[in-house]
Amino acid sequence: MAGADRFSSLPPEVTVSILSRLPFKEAVRTSALARSWRLLWTYLPCLHIGWSGNPLGHTRKGGGPVASSWIERVHHAVSSFPGPLLHFALSQHFSSDQSVLLQRLLDLLLQKGSLETLAFSSHLFNRVRVVIHLPSFHSLKELKLFGCHIVLPTGFQGFERLSTLSLRLVEISNDDLNLLIHVSNSLTTLECLDIVASNDQLFSIRLSLPLLRYLKIFINCYVEKVEVVSAPCLEQASILNYTYSDFGELALATLGILTSVVMVSSLDLGFDVLKSLSLAALPYNFTFPQVRWLKLSVNIRAMNTRIYDAFIWLIQSMPFLKVLNIQLGDYSIDTNRNVDILVRELLSIKKHDGLSCLDQTLKCVRIDTENLKHVMTCMTLVKFFLLNARVLELMKVAYRTGSEVEPSMIEELQKAKATTSSKAKFVMISQRENVTVNV
Repeated sequence: MAGADRFSSLPPEVTVSILSRLPFKEAVRTSALARSWRLLWTYLPCLHIGWSGNPLGHTRKGGGPVASSWIERVHHAVSSFPGPLLHFALSQHFSSDQSVLLQRLLDLLLQKGSLETLAFSSHLFNRVRVVIHLPSFHSLKELKLFGCHIVLPTGFQGFERLSTLSLRLVEISNDDLNLLIHVSNSLTTLECLDIVASNDQLFSIRLSLPLLRYLKIFINCYVEKVEVVSAPCLEQASILNYTYSDFGELALATLGILTSVVMVSSLDLGFDVLKSLSLAALPYNFTFPQVRWLKLSVNIRAMNTRIYDAFIWLIQSMPFLKVLNIQLGDYSIDTNRNVDILVRELLSIKKHDGLSCLDQTLKCVRIDTENLKHVMTCMTLVKFFLLNARVLELMKVAYRTGSEVEPSMIEELQKAKATTSSKAKFVMISQRENVTVNV
């Protein structure tokens, strides 16, 4: 029949499934289409409220915290959901005096009894973190918290089904952090990024998680020790730190977590980890027998002999490494220092004995840099692998900005390639222009 509304004749569960694929703001707007559509949006399993697609009014003024009336509207929206609410995300500026209102909202979510994903992000306003007393959501599978002060209430029972826990710029006590992790035995992913101690006690974190597969941790001045006591399923580890100066404490904490994750197959080390390791009186006699993939971020302006030795130590400790991804950054710790981007020790490239992976397993090396002008700067690093990696099959040099590759650069790269195996393929990639140059 002409003009028939076939969409409205669909079963409600199909209509809700279609609405769930729209941005939440657009899904709410469908309530104006017809009387039968007025409450359809309240059956959506997800509610994401924040900077994008905010359907509840934008009350933020001058970059400050949202008005308390805005939080009340969020509370009303959640209470309007007659069915189970599975996923909830809230992202805004909150002030410390809004803790009570937010606590009421969390308690309402707890009453729903079906929440599986909770993401709360309080964008820091004047470095003030809103305080949240974290309830025990027994159905929760994923918890992501940003920019808040977490307190565990008396009798906290944890999250028996929680598989992902992400804490970033979160203030919490050492005891509460260890309790939160200890009572979450189903964790497969744990991220602790730039957490802040809420008292004078530094963090001493002990991890005993039978199902943990991915660990990402940021070592800062609040972290004294991280120890992986038991994690038989751990496959990937990512370690970051910032050493604005020669902090021996950070070096020991970084080395400590490395000794705890020697059985991972994938390792990601952020900027300044090498600098931190160079302060820890390397080498130590331990190896990473399972590591097959290593991502290493390097500050090229901070390179010196000790950091180079730490780099060699890392390669030597991974006898079965197959893929190496080096991220070169040009972040100068002291902009007034006139430092060679790669020191003269790197220019006198020589063969290294005892680097098993270079002789037997390392088949792919990728070097990422921001600007094409840095490519020739990192040529010493390229030559190192071309000279020493005997089974190398692919060398990639990728850059994001810069002009076209000059013929003189191609000639220099071809000379370097002549020192390696005939099987090795050498390419340069412009990521912005999506152009690949075979050398």
